[in-house]
Amino acid sequence: MDLYDETCFECCKLITNKYSTSFSKGIKAFNKQFRYPIYAIYGFVRYADEIVDTFHNHDKAQLISDFKQDTFKAIDQKISLNPVLHAFQLIVNQYQIDHNLISDFLRSMEMDLDHKVYNETDYQTYIHGSAGVIGLMCLQVFCEGDRQQYEQLKPMALSLGLGFQKINFLRDIKSDYEDRGRTYFPGIDFKNFTQQDKQTIEADIQQDFDKGLEGIQRLPKGVKLGVYIAYRYYLQLFKKIVAMPVDDLVARRVSVNNAHKAWLYLTALIGFS
Repeated sequence: MDLYDETCFECCKLITNKYSTSFSKGIKAFNKQFRYPIYAIYGFVRYADEIVDTFHNHDKAQLISDFKQDTFKAIDQKISLNPVLHAFQLIVNQYQIDHNLISDFLRSMEMDLDHKVYNETDYQTYIHGSAGVIGLMCLQVFCEGDRQQYEQLKPMALSLGLGFQKINFLRDIKSDYEDRGRTYFPGIDFKNFTQQDKQTIEADIQQDFDKGLEGIQRLPKGVKLGVYIAYRYYLQLFKKIVAMPVDDLVARRVSVNNAHKAWLYLTALIGFS
């Protein structure tokens, strides 16, 4: 079983490296015992997201329903022939990850199947499930069973996850709105997106980031640097978004190039040395 477990974790590592250079760099800065668990969480949430965002010629509702059923079956039986779900169930069972967090996440994925314009209530439900709970899953790993530490850091982990997701929403306006017809921010019409709308969203993100950074500073030593690196990447992306005119933001996807990411990584290392 050790060989099977390892190959499943390596599959999740490959998925993470292929899909996200930002998170991959951050995870590499973790102490070794935290890397496989976070790769497993990332692999799980990435593949669920792929169902709703990518598999357009297939029955997405059936696929996400099957994925949900297979997820909890794997957790209950403590094994799966799906390498991503097998790795994920190992971490869920080892760290006693709250099953409600998993249900909330999958509920948000299901919402993406039929929600195009989000009101305030649906937006709060969606963003909590699609981002906030992922931060909490990771936090349960980071705290290694220390419930008091988890409860103290929980609000800050939620804020950091929400901040990351809101930046994703701004970065992906063009593809979400034009290709998928989605508008996540309640009360926003991207046909008439104003500078004031943009600044209101940015102020909200800044609050999330301030609270999230406070939490990063209180994380266990073995993961603090890795999370800070991911934060630095997203902070730089946020700065670019803030500096952009509204028309440019709506017209193209913002990114941070690899050379700049390498510089951010190096400066984060120096700052923590």
